[in-house]
Amino acid sequence: MVTTGLVAIDATILATAVPTLVDELGGFEQFPWLFSIYLLAQAVSVPIYAKLSDVVGRKPIILTGIGLFLVGSILCGLAWSMPALIAFRAVQGLGAGAVGPMSITIAGDIYSVAERAKVQGYIASVWGASAVIGPLLGGLFAELDAWRWIFFVNIPLCLLAGWMLIRHFHETVEHRAHKVDYLGAVLLTAALALLLVGVLEGGQAWEWLSWQSALAFAGGGALLIAFGLAERRAAEPILPMWVFSRRLLLTTTLVSTGIGAVLFGLTSYVPTYLEGSIGVSPLIAGLALGALTIGWPISAAQSGRLYLTLGFRTTVLIGMVLVIAGPAVLAASAAVPSVAVVAIACFISGLGMGLVATPSLIAAQSSVPWNERGVVTGTNLFARSIGSAVGVAIFGAIANGIIGREGAPAAEGVSSDAIISASAAVFAATLVAAVVTLVAASTMPRTPAPRGDEAHAAPDRAGADAAAPA
Repeated sequence: MVTTGLVAIDATILATAVPTLVDELGGFEQFPWLFSIYLLAQAVSVPIYAKLSDVVGRKPIILTGIGLFLVGSILCGLAWSMPALIAFRAVQGLGAGAVGPMSITIAGDIYSVAERAKVQGYIASVWGASAVIGPLLGGLFAELDAWRWIFFVNIPLCLLAGWMLIRHFHETVEHRAHKVDYLGAVLLTAALALLLVGVLEGGQAWEWLSWQSALAFAGGGALLIAFGLAERRAAEPILPMWVFSRRLLLTTTLVSTGIGAVLFGLTSYVPTYLEGSIGVSPLIAGLALGALTIGWPISAAQSGRLYLTLGFRTTVLIGMVLVIAGPAVLAASAAVPSVAVVAIACFISGLGMGLVATPSLIAAQSSVPWNERGVVTGTNLFARSIGSAVGVAIFGAIANGIIGREGAPAAEGVSSDAIISASAAVFAATLVAAVVTLVAASTMPRTPAPRGDEAHAAPDRAGADAAAPA
């Protein structure tokens, strides 16, 4: 829970300070990169960490992630320009790629199917606490013109999390020789980077119909094909193709991708929308957004009762209806900004996400043995990161295109009308992403609800031996 707090607070604390960051460092059109580069680094590293965790154990991987997150936070706090801050956010993302998946994987190792919902609820409650703490700190630092402390505050948290894991978490792992899929990692990173560059810079640095755009998209597509071919030949691929050959794993991966897009479509633009349209303080805007991460752990903690009774698929579908309601309300009411309406819409979406993200992940985890659980968990969270990164890039391109048409490419020149128009378009695009995710969720196989003996059975012996707490 402490380790999860690192990425949870980071997710809520930064969005509230974007306007302040832009005022000091400049580059309003570049601010989507603060999220995209972080999510890209997180996404491409998750499969690598997940694979290595099944080989060398969870503890070394999660400690590595904490160390990278610490270094990245320090560098971000010392950043002197927007490009430098963007680069240092990539280091943070490499750390987050280990922190999030390993926390959830360790919980999956230790607890039974019935217990996991409650435990995942405890972990998700960290996001609820961060929904209050993050915006409070972010708004406070922004109003005091001390945005660098948004990153420096991670230093004591990283040190505390690392110390607690070193002291209290012990595991016994049977080490064996392994091959790291460096080629796959390089191809995947390069492919996604080119695609994000094409989406974010198209219509800004160059025209959409230009040789630069063609090169970025064609190159990214070609590298993705090369990545797929390389994974088929790799001895230990970072993203095994068997994950996509099983219907349950494929559909839950698609659902996770959509949830990532919806999540960051809201978290990246809700504060900017409220601050830029009606001039509320960063603190109030952050608290309105925080309603989303308050709703999430509430429903996640209770989701076990639903999926043990109704099954995983039905629980996820119920959650998706709530997820859709949030951006639908925001898109419909964007022309008349209201803090209360935004908070209610975010809370409803958060409730839905708790009924989607946790049950779909547990369904995937419970369908595989311990030695595949790290890869399955990593793939699920990798998909969420990819959805987040690509979603933010697409939403950023939409917003920048609308603001550009308003004749306001710089932060100082962006009018409230332009902010409202751009935000309304982003909320509408988020709604489309939510509807597509609902379609994907409807294709999940109808697995029966876990029986009492299965739900409460002890975890795999390998998992218990390998990850038993001291």
